Amino acid sequence: MTQHHSPRSDATPEPEARLSLLETQVTALAEAVRALAQGLESVPSEDTPPEDAARGARLAHELLLSQGL
Repeated sequence: MTQHHSPRSDATPEPEARLSLLETQVTALAEAVRALAQGLESVPSEDTPPEDAARGARLAHELLLSQGL
């Protein structure tokens, strides 16, 4: 069975499209890191509650998945 590819599917995206995608991905990564950091933040003399860390990790994971990362 032969697969047929359209010429556009193999073409490299335009620089503007690539930059826009990169900006979206960097924003999503920054939000994920922020969610992780907030989940792990605590007063130095107190332990971080495990549910806070888990909530931050889950939110970070969801943010990355929502952007296809």
